[in-house]
Order: sequence, then structure tokens, then C-alpha cells
Amino acid sequence: MTTVSQYQTGWSTGLRAGFWRRLVAALIDGLIVGIPLSLLEHAFNTSGYLLGLLVAMAYFTYFEGGPTGQGYGKRAMGICVVDVDTGGPIGYGRGFIRYIGRAVSAIAFYLGYLWMLWDGEKQCWHDKFARDVVVPVTSQ
Repeated sequence: MTTVSQYQTGWSTGLRAGFWRRLVAALIDGLIVGIPLSLLEHAFNTSGYLLGLLVAMAYFTYFEGGPTGQGYGKRAMGICVVDVDTGGPIGYGRGFIRYIGRAVSAIAFYLGYLWMLWDGEKQCWHDKFARDVVVPVTSQ
């Protein structure tokens, strides 16, 4: 398994993960997080929904902010989150910022997610908030 710390500097202009790979990774991670969230909400109503949100927050913060920069969806698609300047891990603090930024990216018909289609660095809004990029693991 490759860790993000094995990346070299200079990633601010390197290869980027494409839209479809990122979408499939998001769908996989969404299922991994969404199923327990739905079960908790069904079992405990509002408190279950809040607990499910904490689980989702922990999942994305831990995996995307961790040394590999990838949850199971990104791992399956061969992509990972790295610091835009160094190519290293973004850390848990920025992983949390990235998670919160997802809500902002979803505002107005998911415009923040679609932003990568015309952005020069292929960044969604939550990437910009956390100062990260999503790259193919094979691009090292």
C-alpha cells in the first residue's frame, strides 16, 4: 500500500484524478457511510441521524486526512487526496475541513462538485477549502 508521504514535491501541476473516477469513488464511499447512517436513523430517529453524521465525519476525516489520503472508494478507484503544494498527507484538521466543505459543494445543485470540470487544477470547492488535490495513485 502506498502512503501519501511517498509523494514528491511539485504536485501543484501534476496529474489529477478525473471526474468519473472521483464520482465512482464518492458513490462507493457514500454507500459505505450511507447504509449505517440509514440504519441508525431508522433505529433511533433524530439521534440516530446525528450519530450517523458523526460516523460519516469520522470516516472521511480519518481516511482522507490520514497517511494514505483515501477511503475505500478512493482506494478502489486508485486515487488519493494530497496537499496541493507538497503532495503529502493533508492531516486530520484539513480532512475535517474537507468534510465540512462537501456540504458547501452540494449547495446549488452540487455546483461545487461540478466545479472541477472547468477548474484548471480539477478541484472541487471542498478541495480548495482544504488546499488539496485528488491524484491517481499511479502518478507517483
